[in-house]
Amino acid sequence: MSEMIKVGIADINLVTPPNTIRTTGLGSCVGVILYDEVRKIAGMAHVMLPQSTLVKSASTNSGKFADTAIKALYDLLLKKGATAKRLKAKIAGGAQMFQFSSASEMMRIGPRNIESVKYHLNQLGIPLIASDVGGNSGRTIEFNPATYHLTIKTVNKGTKII
Repeated sequence: MSEMIKVGIADINLVTPPNTIRTTGLGSCVGVILYDEVRKIAGMAHVMLPQSTLVKSASTNSGKFADTAIKALYDLLLKKGATAKRLKAKIAGGAQMFQFSSASEMMRIGPRNIESVKYHLNQLGIPLIASDVGGNSGRTIEFNPATYHLTIKTVNKGTKII
């Protein structure tokens, strides 16, 4: 009997087969999946914002920001037995959910989240295997650590697997 592990907004969780892991409501947020094919372990982060340095609050939720979420997920996977050199990534989300008349950088949350996620994966030497990012539609994603398939359901665009 397999279980669906849920990841909330600004949340991080791990999964091993036969279970799968899912997050919903990815608009400008980016879902980041890191996995180790040999150890059959994976994790997901639901990233809301590009940088923790943009927030002045002391009690920062590490799952909320690309820079802290990817590092926290990476550390969690290594603690559970994953090997750093074997980690791979898949990402989805980062939509531009609203159209603004001004092209203010602050309003480009989706594109900035994508750039930040890619930058921090690169900093850790984790190859990005596949992505489904951008556009202007929300997504729900589900990752199966047994097959390494990321199923993406996009509002008004159907389902695809990467």
